Amino acid sequence: LVTFPSGETRPLAPGPSSFIAQGVVEVFAPRFLETPAVLWLSESGNKVVVRDDRIAASIGLNIEADKNLPDLILADLAPRDPLIVFVEVVATDGVITPRRQEAIFDLTDAAGFDRRQIAFVTAYQDRASAGFKKTVTQLAWGSFAWFVSEPDHIVILRTGSGTCASLAQLV
Repeated sequence: LVTFPSGETRPLAPGPSSFIAQGVVEVFAPRFLETPAVLWLSESGNKVVVRDDRIAASIGLNIEADKNLPDLILADLAPRDPLIVFVEVVATDGVITPRRQEAIFDLTDAAGFDRRQIAFVTAYQDRASAGFKKTVTQLAWGSFAWFVSEPDHIVILRTGSGTCASLAQLV
C-alpha cells in the first residue's frame, strides 16, 4: 500500500519494483521536493495506477502514455515554475538513458517547459543490487540516482557544462 502526498492510498502489485516505487513516493518525494505531487505512476502489471490530470493540467503538462515515459512523474509545486521529475524505478532494467532523456525533453520542450524545470531520477533498492550494477553505465548525464536503502543521499551525474546547475534544487 503506497500513501501519496495527497494522503490517498493505493495498493501496488507485490514485488521489488513496487517496493522501490513506494519508497520514491513516500520517502524520496517529501525529502527532495518541497511540495510534492504524484502526476503519474505506472507498474508493469497495471500500466497506469495513478494519473492526476488535474494537477498536470494546472502546471501545463499533458501526459499521454508513451513508451518513453518512466514509471513515475512527480512535481514540486512549491516553485513559481514547478519542477517536473521523471523517475524510472529499476529492479532489473530500464534506466533513464540519454535517448529516453532526449525523448522526454522533446515532450516537455513541446509543452513549453524550460529544461531547468525538468529533472530525471533513476531509483534503485541499493547500490549492491544487481539492477544497479547492470545499468549504472547506461545512466544519462544530467540525471540523478537514488537508493531506497540510503534515503537521505542522492547521486548527481553532472557534466562540466553547467547544464545541471538548476537541478541543485533537488539536493
